[in-house]
Amino acid sequence: MKKKYIVRLSDEERVECEQVIKKLKGSAGKVRRAHMLLKADVDGPAWTDAQIAEAFNCRSRTVEKVRERLVVDGFALALNGKKRETPPTPPKLDGAGEAKLIALRLGCPPPGYGRWSLRLLAEQLVVLEIVESICPETVRQTLKKTI
Repeated sequence: MKKKYIVRLSDEERVECEQVIKKLKGSAGKVRRAHMLLKADVDGPAWTDAQIAEAFNCRSRTVEKVRERLVVDGFALALNGKKRETPPTPPKLDGAGEAKLIALRLGCPPPGYGRWSLRLLAEQLVVLEIVESICPETVRQTLKKTI
C-alpha cells in the first residue's frame, strides 16, 4: 500500500528530534513522537508503520496520525502534539463566580466560625446559588490563582 503522507525531515528537524530523544526533553509522548518521526523519515531508516508501531508499542493508526500531522499541520505540531481546544469539563466558576467567591472570602465568616474554611466557602457558594455544586478543592484552586 502506498503511503499518502511521506515524512521527509530537514536537517534542523532531524537534529531537534535527536535532541529531544537524547535529553529526554518534554513529555514521554513528545519523545515517542520524535522517535516515530525519525524512524519514518524516508531519508533515514524509512521503517514501515507496522515496524514503528511494534517498536514503540502503539497502533499503526497512531503512526499514521503523526505522519499526517507532520505533512498537514507542520513539524512543531507533529512533535509537540495538539492541545485541547476546550477542557474535558467546563469550569464551575466563571469570572463573576470567582469575584463573588473572593468577596465572600474577604468578608466576615458566619456566626460561630472564626474564619472561612474551604468547605465552608464551598457550602456557602451552593447556599447563595452561585453554583449548583462545588468541591472544596475547586475553591482552593480558584483562590490560589488570585494570590
